[in-house]
Amino acid sequence: MKFRYIAGAVALALSLAACGSSQSATQAAESADTVLKVGASPVPHAEILNFVKQNLAPAAGLKLEVVEFTDYVQPNVQLDEGQLSANFFQHKPYLDDFNASKGTKLAFVTPVHLEPLGLYSKKITSVSALAAGATVAVPNDATNLGRALKLLADNGLVKLKDGVGTAATERDVVDNPKKLQFKPLEAAQLPRSLEDVDAAVINGNYAIEAGLKPASQALVLEKTEGNPYVNGLVVKAGHEKDANIVTLGKLLQDQKVKDFIKQKYEGSVIPAE
Repeated sequence: MKFRYIAGAVALALSLAACGSSQSATQAAESADTVLKVGASPVPHAEILNFVKQNLAPAAGLKLEVVEFTDYVQPNVQLDEGQLSANFFQHKPYLDDFNASKGTKLAFVTPVHLEPLGLYSKKITSVSALAAGATVAVPNDATNLGRALKLLADNGLVKLKDGVGTAATERDVVDNPKKLQFKPLEAAQLPRSLEDVDAAVINGNYAIEAGLKPASQALVLEKTEGNPYVNGLVVKAGHEKDANIVTLGKLLQDQKVKDFIKQKYEGSVIPAE
């Protein structure tokens, strides 16, 4: 009788072990088949991700699908809705403002690179040549508008209210000696506006995508030292430590990626340190 109990217990244990082994194998297979779907601006974000996808991800056991967006809203909306695993197009100040205004809970995971904001023109070749009453196009989203006005202030074109920093709006301009006229536009439209305005403050990714060379063609360029506008990997809050996200974050900070950024963009995009 005792023997039958022992035999039954052994059989049950073996059955449970087999079941557990089967479940583990299934989970491992599912993990291996998981595709990380990442939303990105075409340049340079998608280009950087595709470099990772082709050169680093296979050896790390990571499968990437890169989905390109030409605006700054849908990548966050689709991430929040679960249509994306992550996105890569924004800096933390923009993310913080988006979360606050839209009620989303998205989290910044890994810094990757900086795209210095620049002032461009097809009509003049120096800041001093901006005429009185000149029209300057600027980004219309809150964080990049303040960033653009700070760039103009740092180069003596306007003076901002003390302490306003990068949260500045046109109402915070307390001195405008050239009586510049500001034309807020969606960031993606700024390169096309160069035909119609005297100058435009353009985000680095859209400048590069439009064939501009920030390092050599910008009339003035944002300083990189102490700059808070580093672009990075973003996920829905609670997923920061997911295995695939951690792996992608490490790959995006790999020295090979930094070398790729330096060689391809020649100072127009700067790797995060």
